[in-house]
Amino acid sequence: MNLPAEYTEHHYQSNDGLSLYYRNYGASDNVLICLPGLTRNCKDFEELARHLASRWRVTTPDLRGRGQSEWDPKPSRYRPETYVGDIWKLMDDLAIQNFTVIGTSLGGWMAMIMASQQGGRLRGVVVNDVGPVVPASALARIMKYAGRLPPVRDWPSAAQQIQQAYAFALPSMPDSFWARFVRLSMHKNSDGWILPDMDPAIAGVLRKAQRQLKILRLLRRAGLMKRASATIDKGYWDQFQALTMPCLLLRGSISDVLPVDLVAQMKAVKPDLQTVTIADRGHAPLLDEPEALTAIDSFLEQLARHPEQQ
Repeated sequence: MNLPAEYTEHHYQSNDGLSLYYRNYGASDNVLICLPGLTRNCKDFEELARHLASRWRVTTPDLRGRGQSEWDPKPSRYRPETYVGDIWKLMDDLAIQNFTVIGTSLGGWMAMIMASQQGGRLRGVVVNDVGPVVPASALARIMKYAGRLPPVRDWPSAAQQIQQAYAFALPSMPDSFWARFVRLSMHKNSDGWILPDMDPAIAGVLRKAQRQLKILRLLRRAGLMKRASATIDKGYWDQFQALTMPCLLLRGSISDVLPVDLVAQMKAVKPDLQTVTIADRGHAPLLDEPEALTAIDSFLEQLARHPEQQ
């Protein structure tokens, strides 16, 4: 699993002055950008990027506050809309007009927002295990561990932490997997402590939003917010409807973030939505599974064969 480094490393500056990091794999004119989940970073896409690099130029950014990107001194800016603005800045800096997006979880929401803003620039979209809304029970589960793993001194202890947090979604994985996965998820700071590779304020912002949403729902149920009742749980349905370009939806077979009934709702809104289920995966598939790679390869080949549909 120790693959050689086959990428180049770069930094660019956001519109509000942060130094943001990204990697480039390959040198094709066909550009693919991979957007990570809430607490994740560009390292999640290492194997997928290497798999595609001979045919695609794959760009994998660290969102602000993650990995090697600078932390935001104003945590209130840790929002999907801000992250999307950062990605548009990167694409514009690189003079890339048209590209394909693969988005995991939060990255999938970002793809939906991008489609609603400048859909003509997106050739196609792969959404990994997320829909326009997240069930409250799944969000509560994520909030139990997101940003809450205490620092430890050694990598075996860190691997045990990660296994406890993610075993629900990645069952029956060997110890060797967790020993590698922890290196994608955590880092050692200058004091020798191993902790999540992200600004802890990110989870704090999300928890604050979760509390506010609960209050709004209570007010609605009490009949004190009738005008807002139609919008409180709207999520990203409007943005999802902007996915008029070809779109592939990947779902983990045991995912609580993307239940089967939500997939059916998405298909009703977008009948041409392609869907593939990844066996024995929760939230979210790693995108190195054979069935995930096959589905992504097939989808990208369709884009290459039928550019007139883009």
